[in-house]
Amino acid sequence: MSDAAQNAAWIAVDWGTTHLRAWAMAESGTVLAETASDDGMGGLGRVEFGPALARVTTGWPGEVPIIACGMVGSRQGWAEAPYAAVPCPPLAGTLARVPDAPRVRIVPGLKQAAPPDVMRGEETQIAGFLALNPGWDGVACLPGTHAKWVQISAGEVVSFRTFLTGELFGLLSDHSILRHSLTEDWDEASFAAAVGEGLARPERLAASLFTLRAGPLLGLTDPAAGRARLSGLLIGAELAAARPYWLGQQIAVIGEGALARTYAAALDTQGAPATLADGSAMVRAGLTAAWRQEKERI
Repeated sequence: MSDAAQNAAWIAVDWGTTHLRAWAMAESGTVLAETASDDGMGGLGRVEFGPALARVTTGWPGEVPIIACGMVGSRQGWAEAPYAAVPCPPLAGTLARVPDAPRVRIVPGLKQAAPPDVMRGEETQIAGFLALNPGWDGVACLPGTHAKWVQISAGEVVSFRTFLTGELFGLLSDHSILRHSLTEDWDEASFAAAVGEGLARPERLAASLFTLRAGPLLGLTDPAAGRARLSGLLIGAELAAARPYWLGQQIAVIGEGALARTYAAALDTQGAPATLADGSAMVRAGLTAAWRQEKERI
């Protein structure tokens, strides 16, 4: 155990379907040490969660509280953390206790009845963003396998919508006929044009997608532009459906790396500039806010 980690007052955990990340935290919310593994919720049985967490935090203090968020709190996770109904603050519900791990608490997700929707993990990123940007009102976009568009007002999540854009991109690029026409190249001009096309004519999406196969076969389009066009068409169609959320609003894109930058670039093509916020930093800030709330309850 590092000298810094010995001073940890608590441990922050972001536990999704495919990955587990943990941070040894000071009382103030400063990161003292961090670690990660591929022991995602999706690959674990209920009795395997405790050993997976023990492996990733080997040598860290064994008695300090642990605050976790993400799919670890789903029905298939370690312990179900019931959803809080919107409109509500992002950290509205009581943290769930894990019966066989008394020092672990799990942040509940959010649910919406009309239209039906749920989130787990994103509420913690939103809480972190609001903690770092007090009084912020607008729309948060959280790109990912299941992208979220979230209306925020007066410190509450008012409504949200989920889009399968990331999952569709993965399925189409890896498991559909389009995979034969895609390369790893990326062309920004083709991406921007496809965003505009997808946004202007979302009803033509299925037909537009097939041109990614037919164009290279006929020698009419460059295969090097295919991946960018696929992404642009899908994100453009998503932007068209999410237009009531982002049009004329203050926008924050909360995410990491190329995907977050891609969404910000797509919005910029529509004259809707967005503030970029690092997803990892926001989840740590959100877990810190949850830790402070939990301390007040104890």
